Amino acid sequence: MLASGSVLAETVLRVGTWLPPTNAQNAVVWPTWAKWVEEATEGRVKVTIENTSGHPKTLFQAVEDGVYDASFSFNGYVPGQFTLPQIVELPGLGAGAEASSVALWRVYTSRLAKANEFEGLELIGMFTHGPGQIHTREPISSLADLKGKKIRVGGGVQTTLGERMEVTPVGAPAPKVYEMLQQGVIDGVFLPVMEQKVLRLNEVTKYLTVLPDGMYMGAFSIFINPDFMDSLSEQDRAAILSVSGEKLSAMAGRAWDAGDQEGYAAAEAAGVTINRVQPGSPMAVEFEKLTAGMDQQWIDSVKDRGVDAAAALAELREIARNYQAPVAK
Repeated sequence: MLASGSVLAETVLRVGTWLPPTNAQNAVVWPTWAKWVEEATEGRVKVTIENTSGHPKTLFQAVEDGVYDASFSFNGYVPGQFTLPQIVELPGLGAGAEASSVALWRVYTSRLAKANEFEGLELIGMFTHGPGQIHTREPISSLADLKGKKIRVGGGVQTTLGERMEVTPVGAPAPKVYEMLQQGVIDGVFLPVMEQKVLRLNEVTKYLTVLPDGMYMGAFSIFINPDFMDSLSEQDRAAILSVSGEKLSAMAGRAWDAGDQEGYAAAEAAGVTINRVQPGSPMAVEFEKLTAGMDQQWIDSVKDRGVDAAAALAELREIARNYQAPVAK
C-alpha cells in the first residue's frame, strides 16, 4: 500500500524531443536533466522523454497547448517570431557552444526577455550548437563557388548568409538532410561538425570547409508549460528551476561542444576532406567582407522589440569570449 501510494503521488513531466537518439540533446542533455530533476525533487517528479516525428517548429505550440510538458526547438524554424535569440548567431563570436550558451542565457534573461517573444511558454534554458560550417558534396575553393548551389538552410542567421552568398536555399529540418544529400536534392548544408557523425553526413558529403570562427551559431530554446509548473508545489517548482536556467544551458552547450569533437573524428575516419581555413587567408577575408554590416542589420531588425540591442550584443560577446567553465568538483 505504501508503494502504490508513492506511485500515485509521483508527477510525470513529459518531454517531447526530436533529432536522432545519438544527438547530444537526446544522448546526454535530456537524460542528465531528467536525473537532476528527479534528484532535486526527491523523486516526486519523474521525467519521461518521448520522440516526435513532426516538424520541430510545432513543438513551441505543442508545449503551450499541453501536448508535452517541456521540449526544445531551433528558434530559426519559426521566422519572424524569435528574432532576439539571433543575437548569438551573428558571425564572429569566436566562442564555443558552452560559452555561447551561457552568454545567451544571461543576456536574454537580463536584457531581452521583456520583449516577451516566448509568450505562453516558460523558458528554462537556451543554448547553441557549435560553430556552423559548410558540408558539401563537391569541393569549394571560395565562397563564390556556392553561388546558385542548392543549400539546405535552417533559418535564422543562416538565411541571411544564404542570401548574401546567393545560394538557392532549401528549407527542411535537420533530420531530413541525409536523405536530401543522398538523393541529390541539395548540394550541401550549413551545420555544425557534430552532424558528420550524428546525421552521418560523412557518408553523403565528402568535403567539409571549416572557417576560423565558423559561419554562425545556431540558437535553441528549452521551454516548459507554465500551467504544468503552476500545478507543482512551490518546493518542486523551485527544485526544477534550480537545475535549469544557466546550469542547464551550460550543460547543453558543453554536450554539443563534445559532439563536434566526435564529428571531426567521424569525418576523418571516413576520409572526408577537411579544409581548415586559416585566419587572414583569401576565404577568411572573403567571409569577413560577405558578412560586413550583419550586426547592424540585426539591430535594425529588432528595433520594434523595445530593447537596447546594441548594448546586449556587446555584453553577450564580452561574456562569451571571457567565459571560463567552472571547475568540476
